Amino acid sequence: MTASEKFTLGLRSFATVITKGVFEITHSSFALIGLAVIFGIITLTARPELRQLGEVKLFSWLQTRQVVESGLKSEPDAIDRATASNPKDLPKQQAAVAFWLSKKYRVAPEPVSALVAEAYKLSQRTKLDPTLILAVMAIESGFNPFAQSPVGAQGLMQVMTQIHQDKYANFGGKLAAFDPLTNLRVGVKVLQECIQRAGSMEGGLRYYVGAANIEDDGGYVGKVIAEHARLQVVAQGRAVPIFRPQVAPAPTATVPDIRPETVAALFTS
Repeated sequence: MTASEKFTLGLRSFATVITKGVFEITHSSFALIGLAVIFGIITLTARPELRQLGEVKLFSWLQTRQVVESGLKSEPDAIDRATASNPKDLPKQQAAVAFWLSKKYRVAPEPVSALVAEAYKLSQRTKLDPTLILAVMAIESGFNPFAQSPVGAQGLMQVMTQIHQDKYANFGGKLAAFDPLTNLRVGVKVLQECIQRAGSMEGGLRYYVGAANIEDDGGYVGKVIAEHARLQVVAQGRAVPIFRPQVAPAPTATVPDIRPETVAALFTS
């Protein structure tokens, strides 16, 4: 055997030894990793508090990474605070009303759909026509949940929050006036009381706007009744032209600026 052949054979032997060693080391490493994983699973199964702690830390780490990458903190439950629903999930009648109101008042159909659905639910308990409830809401605030009148009426239904604080007590306090569904529920209760007191829808609407003892209601009752009639036709599945307000609806802007104490007297006398 020549010197060259001996050198080549030596290189092959060296390569074989190296390859075998690397395989054994890698194989042992995988074995150690496997054992570590198995041991970890057994430990977490036996110690659930460690698993919970690990989950919390992992979730916290993932949130931190998301904030770093996107600049926004993750809030998976934020959707639960949204007053919105898919209009396609509504019954046909309610969906028609929601889409019509959405187009006329230029508001998103999703929040309007949630309000329409709630109005129909409340109508079953209060025996008030749901389209009347929605008509009051439309004329009062134009579906602006943060609206406020010069005399302090607030929210979608323009409830006099200071006068009806007791009605908000079950909802956590008067700031709930700016929660759309809460304001709707309280407003419907007030409207129901007004109609019962007056004995008629027209009279109840005058009480609701605080004009029961005033000759001129600024056209409020007529506007609500007209919108109510249109919504009834829409709910029947018939086409109703949309005539948008010339300006953004101003809560009770056409109604005399009634003093809060005058309104309060209507509910205490």
